[in-house]
Amino acid sequence: MTDYTPFHTDADWQLLQDEFKRLAQQELLPRFQRVSATEKADGSLLTAADTAMQTATARFLHSTWPQFAFLGEESTAEAQLQALHSDQGCWILDPLDGTTNFAHGCPLFASSLALSIRGEIVLGLVYDPVRDELFSARKGKGAYLNGQPIHTQTTITTLKQALALVDFKRLPKPIAASLATDPPYASQRNIGAVVLDWCWIAAGRGELYAHGGQGLWDYAAGQLILHEAGGASCTLAGEPVANGTLDKRSALAASTPILLEPWHTHLTHCARS
Repeated sequence: MTDYTPFHTDADWQLLQDEFKRLAQQELLPRFQRVSATEKADGSLLTAADTAMQTATARFLHSTWPQFAFLGEESTAEAQLQALHSDQGCWILDPLDGTTNFAHGCPLFASSLALSIRGEIVLGLVYDPVRDELFSARKGKGAYLNGQPIHTQTTITTLKQALALVDFKRLPKPIAASLATDPPYASQRNIGAVVLDWCWIAAGRGELYAHGGQGLWDYAAGQLILHEAGGASCTLAGEPVANGTLDKRSALAASTPILLEPWHTHLTHCARS
């Protein structure tokens, strides 16, 4: 396993969790329903909360663990690439995922932080400040919610029994149309916050997940948390979601590897129809 000292020590791990929670409570909650949003080049929204959370988190991480580079969603493309290729490793931060929800007063959003060393995600945190829920994982050590172990739902064994979290907007149109008109699952939700999608499947709040394209900061922490909770994931092409790049990646996930196989097969068939 990759050595990612100092985070094998409980004291440093606890410090990271405590401060990440505190910063989200300090920078996000006071701005919720009190902030305007601007549109970025890709059409997504940016608020003062995104910027404030990234600035405060970067300052804390640099002062405490300066050996690691920093890659934030709101960093420049050049800075992101430089951080990603750091020999020591880099932090990957989504300061506010679910910005559209946040800007419209919908209380479904979270902050996400991961540590990548030589292309391997070794720890992840996702914090939902509205519900005060901190999802966490270190590679090989299981997944947790507020310090208590979590596991994916394993009693659901077929697609037709499953609850699916599906982002229709970003899926290829043939897949989205097929799922909308002839769904293979029992029911579907879309909560509008990618980092929470991963964690809710990890916590047993659904069994299937599909998204057509997400950034490294969207999936880095959540994918680790899901896998450590017993879940499985892949892209529409059947590849690992994490590939050590900044490329947008499709993401399919399921509460168990056994359930992922028919889910992937079904969506692949939809894409060819």
